[in-house]
Amino acid sequence: MGINDLKRGTLVVIESEPYLVMSVSHQHIGRGGASAQVKVKNLISGKVFDKTFKPADQFEEAQVIKTDSKFIYSRGGEYWFHKIGDPSARFSLDEESVGDSGKFLKPNMELRAISFNDKIISIELPIKMEYEVTEAPPNVKGNTAQGGTKQVVIETGAKITTPMFIETGDIIRVNTQTGEYVERA
Repeated sequence: MGINDLKRGTLVVIESEPYLVMSVSHQHIGRGGASAQVKVKNLISGKVFDKTFKPADQFEEAQVIKTDSKFIYSRGGEYWFHKIGDPSARFSLDEESVGDSGKFLKPNMELRAISFNDKIISIELPIKMEYEVTEAPPNVKGNTAQGGTKQVVIETGAKITTPMFIETGDIIRVNTQTGEYVERA
């Protein structure tokens, strides 16, 4: 595939590692050649890069396999999972592979494990998940100068910015990709 085949959401192999194309901008400057300015995310390390490709550049489509899995527990920077329906098929990922998703994992949570070349490289959480608020500062009347938000702690230990009316014990929906409050459940 060439630079004209690159679209948002395409999986490609660059330097023998899988990347997710996050955005593409085609540019043509005067009499010079065309190029594509591409923002890509490395699926192994989770790092995001901006790269420029020329029309002569060719890409191989990344063949990844997504397997339904379940989170079991974490200990010492290792996160343990097993395939759904086969608890003996356990695997672990380190903190770097899990990335920011680690702060939204709770025991027995169902998710997808992403494999590349028969090796599990990362996980994909459901976009919206429900969590119980374990700590919420009290509401102070007239404390809305900053737009009426406060920091609360959810059951996994992650801190989320929510509206003032959220209290300890409430169940809230959180976008696991952005870490933002969505709504009260």
